[in-house]
Amino acid sequence: MIIAIVVLLTLCSIGLIVTVLFQSGRSAGLSGAITGAGESVFGKKKGMDDVLAKLTGILATILLLSCLGLAMLTK
Repeated sequence: MIIAIVVLLTLCSIGLIVTVLFQSGRSAGLSGAITGAGESVFGKKKGMDDVLAKLTGILATILLLSCLGLAMLTK
């Protein structure tokens, strides 16, 4: 059981690193601020950035829960 959680932690941490690196930066300059505001006003989504943001949240939650589970099992 502990080995499975360690493998899950490893895969989740690698996935989290990759998804964070694939996301575009928030400081895209003046043009990024203008187009970002326009897209949010008209309800358009950024596409891949939204998918990566949701995937980052999911992977972070899995990482947190598996860390807590591993800590409880090894205690």
